[in-house]
Amino acid sequence: KTDFINFISDKEWKSIEPVSSWFGPSSFLMSSMSALFQLSMWIRHCHGYLTENIGIPVWGSYAVFALATLFSGLILGLVSEAL
Repeated sequence: KTDFINFISDKEWKSIEPVSSWFGPSSFLMSSMSALFQLSMWIRHCHGYLTENIGIPVWGSYAVFALATLFSGLILGLVSEAL
């Protein structure tokens, strides 16, 4: 607490470089990172649902996600070649 008060009262904040707009919270990079974190939480939730509620073994859940990854890659590849 004391360090923060000294930081403000001594105006040490003026010597700090501002954050680049590229790393700002509303930039494309940070929005993409947020989407990746949300995707990972959704995958974790789905894994828990598959293993706990449905009773699929852990390796079966991994197999489902592996097949989903392969299938989505196939679809994205076909769409990118069609355009």
